[in-house]
Amino acid sequence: MQVRPYQPSDRHEWLRMRLNLWPEGDSALHLSDMDAWLARADAVVLVVARVGESGLAGFAEIGARSIAESCETSPVAYLEGWYVDPDVRRQGIGTALVRAAEAWARARGLREFGSDAQLHNVDSQQAHVALGFIEVERAVLYRKVL
Repeated sequence: MQVRPYQPSDRHEWLRMRLNLWPEGDSALHLSDMDAWLARADAVVLVVARVGESGLAGFAEIGARSIAESCETSPVAYLEGWYVDPDVRRQGIGTALVRAAEAWARARGLREFGSDAQLHNVDSQQAHVALGFIEVERAVLYRKVL
């Protein structure tokens, strides 16, 4: 398995996986977000190609943030999005993506790595802990239309 930076030919597959990870957005919104992501100098998209098949098996979006919960340095690397197709989970793809993200961050002099997971996504929480992340906070967020 090889983790590599995003290439323009990955666009359709990256969009497919983003829609699976964040289904609340439509394709046009995701495409706009993807273009904005690629324009950032402080971010990278990493992908893993499917072995022996066409298409991708997973991706990670990593960027620098000025702050992240409980981090003491600035800027800090942040795992903004991380996805592996269900049929290839638990095969080390997610781990490989996070390890490559860590290497990307270290190469830029970043010393801390933040991330988050939704409260109901226990699989993601367990994966984070297994990769050495330490839970630092839980939140319930609210919204009110005026």
